[in-house]
Amino acid sequence: MKVLKSDVKELKGEVKILKSDVEELKGEVKVLKEDVADLKEDVADLKEDVAVLKEDVAVLKEDVADLKEDVAVLKEDVAVLKEDVTTLKKDVDRLDKKTSSMDSEMKKTSLMIENVAIPRLNRIEACYIDTYERYKRNSDLFETMRSDIEIIKLVVTSHSEQLHVLFA
Repeated sequence: MKVLKSDVKELKGEVKILKSDVEELKGEVKVLKEDVADLKEDVADLKEDVAVLKEDVAVLKEDVADLKEDVAVLKEDVAVLKEDVTTLKKDVDRLDKKTSSMDSEMKKTSLMIENVAIPRLNRIEACYIDTYERYKRNSDLFETMRSDIEIIKLVVTSHSEQLHVLFA
């Protein structure tokens, strides 16, 4: 019986230890339950955030699709612009050649005007000015000559009539 008592005593001690361990475990379980509740709230928040992110990703996918279309249009526009620029370059090259040719012709024309036409025009001008000056100086003589010619006409007409009467 002593053995039994000692075993019971030993068992009582172990039960006491077990009770204290159970109390400690209950406290830990309580803390764990609180942590699990917090984690559940965090998971719910994360689910909401994920839902929002999914919506944002969907919107971004639509935007990317729109941007791809815009880029395709821009590529086409750039291709057209490249063709236009190439055409313009060709036109500018042709115009440069024509301009160079025209510059050369204008220089030749300027030299011809300077060396040939202007001296001739100066000589013609000098002749006209000389003639004008002569006419200007003798303009009063023209009036005198005109009246003299009128008188001569009258005299010749009169003499012609007199001669006609004499020989008739």
